[in-house]
Amino acid sequence: MSAEALIDRYGALAELDAEGRELLLQARRVELPADTVIFRHGDSCDHFVMLVSGRIKVMTRSAAGRELLLYRIDQLGTCVLTTSCLLGHQNYPAEGIAETDVVAYLLPRSAFQQAVDNSPALRTFIFDSYAERLAGLIHLVQAVSFENIEQRLSAHLLQRADEEGVVRESHQSIADELGTAREVISRKLQLLAQKNILVLGRGRVTLLDPDALQYPQCD
Repeated sequence: MSAEALIDRYGALAELDAEGRELLLQARRVELPADTVIFRHGDSCDHFVMLVSGRIKVMTRSAAGRELLLYRIDQLGTCVLTTSCLLGHQNYPAEGIAETDVVAYLLPRSAFQQAVDNSPALRTFIFDSYAERLAGLIHLVQAVSFENIEQRLSAHLLQRADEEGVVRESHQSIADELGTAREVISRKLQLLAQKNILVLGRGRVTLLDPDALQYPQCD
């Protein structure tokens, strides 16, 4: 996919002005395999990221090494931390990892700044994407601050279950998603299993009574 095709792919860029189009043509296409670390905590932020395909997770770690998932970037998404760092001239405060093979375009910092200053259409695209992702981060802060682990675990299971009611994740993976310890998740899941709300298996959780998860049953 060329940079011209990239512009055509994003519906929000349909009315892109001439200067914005010229700036986006400076974007460099990259292909990265799954598990590639795209940026680390403390890295310099030098490009605006536009994801064409695949999925990237952005996470932070505690001093003890515990992970907390901040958000994911999916197809045709942008990275709120990248935008924030570019605007504030800051280094990355978190880590970005390719969960799958990804294809992305990287717009240099200089072109990003020119876009903000001189291209109304591209500036609108950048800030609309930023606002959408920022709202998701605020929701995460609210969940961590005001919801207990039972509520967050129940919501996670309901969200990640497939059509057969199966969540294909390990206890450790769920713990990483929710920013807590594996032992906490294992204990909560075992309590739910004892109530016949779910069945535990190796690397999977099968929901028997999804409706019960609307009202967390853990003690």
